[in-house]
Amino acid sequence: MFGEGINWRSGFQVSASDIFIIVIVVLAIIMFFVYRASTKNYKRSIEADDFIKANKQVVSIYVIDKKFDKPTEKDFNKQIFEQLNGSAKRRKMCMVKAKVGPQIVTLITEKNVYDVIVPKKTVKVELSGLYLVNVVGVNLQDKKKKTWRERAMLFIKSDPKKEAEKIAKK
Repeated sequence: MFGEGINWRSGFQVSASDIFIIVIVVLAIIMFFVYRASTKNYKRSIEADDFIKANKQVVSIYVIDKKFDKPTEKDFNKQIFEQLNGSAKRRKMCMVKAKVGPQIVTLITEKNVYDVIVPKKTVKVELSGLYLVNVVGVNLQDKKKKTWRERAMLFIKSDPKKEAEKIAKK
C-alpha cells in the first residue's frame, strides 16, 4: 500500500528559469504590499504632525525625572495606557516625568529633545497633549550629544591650535 504510489519526480521537472520567474513574482508581490503599507504610514504621520502643530502650546514645566523605558500603567493613567497600540507598549520610549501646573504627568518625547532636558530644572517647552514637542529657546542641533567621531571631525576641520587652547583653558 505504501510502496504503490505516484512517482512525483518522473513527471515534474523544474528548470532554473522557472524558479527565477517564481522568485521575481513573489518579490514583486512583497514589494507591492510594503509600498502600500509605507504610503499608509506616511499619510498617518503627516496627519499626526499636522495635529501636533495645530495643538501645541508653550508651557513652563519643572522636570522631575526622565527615563528611557517601556511604558507601564504606573507611568500613565489606565485610560491613556489602554489607548497605546501594542507596538508602543512593547518598545522603549523617552519619557519625562514633569510638573505641569499643579499636576505631575509623564510626557512622551523624541530622543533629540530627551537628550537636552535636564532633571530638577524648570524648562519652557512646547506641549501637544502628552507629547513634548520642543524645548523653547534651545537649538537642539548644538545640544545634541556628539560621538567621539563627530568630535574628532570637528577638531580636524577647525584650527588645531585654537582647539588646543580651548582645551588648555578648561
